[in-house]
Amino acid sequence: MIFALPLLMWLGYQESQNERVQPQAVLVLGGSTSHLEREKFTADFAREHPNLPIWISGGSPPKSTQDVFAKAGVDTKRLHLDYEAVDTVTNFTSLVDDLQARGIKSIYLVTSEFHMRRARVVGEIVLGSRGIYFKPVPVPSNNAHEPVEKSIRDGARALLWVATGYTGAEQSRNR
Repeated sequence: MIFALPLLMWLGYQESQNERVQPQAVLVLGGSTSHLEREKFTADFAREHPNLPIWISGGSPPKSTQDVFAKAGVDTKRLHLDYEAVDTVTNFTSLVDDLQARGIKSIYLVTSEFHMRRARVVGEIVLGSRGIYFKPVPVPSNNAHEPVEKSIRDGARALLWVATGYTGAEQSRNR
């Protein structure tokens, strides 16, 4: 119990810092089955935030993604499409250094509601290692929430990446 107090204090501090920093970009996590839903949701969200660049990690083929945003009236020049990721951990690790190099300190994180717990765990570790905060923006979903074991597994992989630069992606089979 005594070890929990510093952790809770740190989490509280992180949350208070997150509230102070206005997001400077949007990061959308592509997914095996729901990427188009996430992109359509983000296109609507982007109209409400017209000055923010949009990074999409994974997702639909470039032409389909650009069509979704163009149809929503979002300038496709705002899009930064990245297809290096193979899973949730690499959604973050493939982009975090680019975000940091551009001076981005806070983002909106868009993913499906059922996937948000795992994305938050990985994001806290990977983005947090570079001083980047995020505000979760869940895409409504009827899917059941993922098992907590996936969050634990990918949290451990994110910690491994912070320590070694290795993601363990070769062993990961599930997004």
